[in-house]
Amino acid sequence: MDVLSDAVAAMRTGHPHSSRTVNSGSWGVRFPPSEGAGFHVVVQGTAWLVPPDGGEGRTEPVELRSGDVVLLPHGTGHGLAGRPDAPLVDAVRAPDGSWPTPPDRAPAGAAETLLLCGAYQVRRARAHPLFTELPPYVHIPARVGAHPRLRAAVDLLGAELADPQPGSDALVPALLDTLLVLLLRTWWLAERPDRTTGWSAALSDPAVTAALRAIHADPARPWTVEELGVEGGLSRAAFARRFTTLVGRPPLAYLTWWRMTTAGRMLRTDDTPLRTVAQRAGYASEFAFAKAFKREYGTAPGQYRKASARA
Repeated sequence: MDVLSDAVAAMRTGHPHSSRTVNSGSWGVRFPPSEGAGFHVVVQGTAWLVPPDGGEGRTEPVELRSGDVVLLPHGTGHGLAGRPDAPLVDAVRAPDGSWPTPPDRAPAGAAETLLLCGAYQVRRARAHPLFTELPPYVHIPARVGAHPRLRAAVDLLGAELADPQPGSDALVPALLDTLLVLLLRTWWLAERPDRTTGWSAALSDPAVTAALRAIHADPARPWTVEELGVEGGLSRAAFARRFTTLVGRPPLAYLTWWRMTTAGRMLRTDDTPLRTVAQRAGYASEFAFAKAFKREYGTAPGQYRKASARA
């Protein structure tokens, strides 16, 4: 798997949910902080995002136009309204976990705003830096001819929510997961203004990307810095400097972190024997693995598995 796919798989948990709402008149909704990551798509009309805690140094509302997409990756509270000064009404979860909007009391003929809103359940304990480096909100404005795959996913999701067909219960969660990957890809590779540092630069750098792909494809391999440099076509010293600058940690430190993250996911999600988990994490013995795991997680692998099963 590539690094973006792995990052999403490591964090995603449970089932995503979404809803299609029509609002008109003077409407406004306040979404409280949550453990998940939320999104809003303006299908028709306009809306205003009240940023979480003045995201990106902003305190004023942000206008969202038809086709705009917003991702709230860190579960921070925020507002959504029909006009920038509209009063906000607290959203209350529906039985399925979605966030319905308050009943519309607008006069007949008022302009309507059609929204697709939803949320993902995520595990933040060992979030990949691809997630932790995201700003409080990611705004991807609609532009003619831009991001056709993202637009296609939005259109398909909107159609399934507006007119459910046989198989929609299976298709909608898959489309939601597709939308999340496309949102992240679009932000990191196309929309982020500063692509000279951090993960935006790392994913755009051929040498670093090649090394990351090698690590994620075979984390159990006893990689050396020199071997990873060969993957990227650089000398050992040049590669180590570039990788550390862009990724934020040295190559072998990232390798260890990813091995432990992968091991933790295996312990949470299946009953793979500890010996096999240790081997897949690149350790020759259960003892060495258990020692490294406890250093990272503060608990033994077996205890971590039992605690995850109870959660």
